[in-house]
Amino acid sequence: MSTWPKNAWYAAAWDHEVGAGLLARTICDTPVVLYRTLAGEPVALHDACPHRLLPLSMGFREGDSVRCRYHGLKLGADGVAEEMPLRNASVNRKVCTRTYPLVDRHRLVWIWLGDADKADPALIPDLWPCSTDGWVFDGGYYRVACDYRLLIDNLMDLTHETWVHQTSIGQKEIVEHPLETVVEGDRVLVKRWMPEIDPPPFWRNALGKPGKVDRWQICEFVAPSNVIIDVGVAPVEDGATLEDHDTGARAFVIDCMTPETATSCHYFWGMSRHFGQDDRGLTGRLQAGQAGVFFEDVEVLEAQQRSIEANPHLKMTAYEIDSGGVKSRLIIQRMIRSEQAP
Repeated sequence: MSTWPKNAWYAAAWDHEVGAGLLARTICDTPVVLYRTLAGEPVALHDACPHRLLPLSMGFREGDSVRCRYHGLKLGADGVAEEMPLRNASVNRKVCTRTYPLVDRHRLVWIWLGDADKADPALIPDLWPCSTDGWVFDGGYYRVACDYRLLIDNLMDLTHETWVHQTSIGQKEIVEHPLETVVEGDRVLVKRWMPEIDPPPFWRNALGKPGKVDRWQICEFVAPSNVIIDVGVAPVEDGATLEDHDTGARAFVIDCMTPETATSCHYFWGMSRHFGQDDRGLTGRLQAGQAGVFFEDVEVLEAQQRSIEANPHLKMTAYEIDSGGVKSRLIIQRMIRSEQAP
C-alpha cells in the first residue's frame, strides 16, 4: 500500500529549477519532466514517450513542445502528439502522455498527481512567510534516502536538536521544558516555551546582543508532507509570550518533504525571517548555516532508514516527545484511506 495520498499538492521543485531545460524528477513513484513554456508557464508531463517509453526528459525542447530523442515523436505542452516519427504520416492525436497540474506558489512549484478535477490551487499549503512583504525567504534542497515520514517525525520532535545539533541550535534547555501537542483538523501543532535561558550560538548571533532570552518553538504539520516551524528568541525584558512573540529574532523554518519512492524523498528547506531584511550577506550565511544543520539530520535519517530495513523484525516505539509525529502520521493515513474508499 502507498504511504502517501495522491490527491494533494506536493512541492516538485524550486521555482528557479524549472526553466527552459527538461528537469526529470520522480515524485510519489511517478516519473515526471518539468519545464516552462516560452510564456513562463510551468508544465509537467509524464516522463515516458508514449512510443517506446524513453524518458522525455532525454529529449529536446522545440518551442513549447518536446521531441523524443529516440524516434522523434513530438508532443505539445498539453501532452498531445504534434508530429509522428515519419513526417509523411498523419498526426494521431490519440497519441499522448499524461499531464499534471503545476502551479507556482511561495517560491516553489507544486504538482498534483491525483484526480486532476480535484486540483484546486486553494489547497496548496499556505506558506505565507515565503511570499509576504517584510519577510526574507531563501533555502535549499537535499535528496534524502529515507521515507519522507521520518523527516516529518524529525521536524515535529525538536528534542533531537539537543543531541544532533549541539554546536548550532541545540541546547539542554530543550529537553528540560515540556511540550504541548494540539490537533486542528489536518494540522498538528507542537509548542515549547523556554523562558529566561541563554541562547544557543545560532540565536545569540541572530539577536546580536548578550543576555537571557525567552525562546519558542512551534512546529506545525500541514498535510500531507509539510512542516512550518515558528522559532526565535527575544530578550526577557521584551515580555514575549508563546501566544505573542513578534519581537527579538523571529523566523519560520519551512520544510516540504515530497516522497520520491517509499524509501527516498525530496527535501525542500528554507528560512523566512523578519530581522536583518536588507542584509543579503546574512541571507547567504543563514542559508549556509541551515544547510549544515539539515545535513546533520540527513546523516541521522539515512542511517535510521538503513537500520529499519536491516531490522524488519523490530518496530519503532513512541514516547511523549513523538506525539506530533504520531498524530501527523494518523492524518496521512486518514487521507490515504479516504482515497481508497469506494
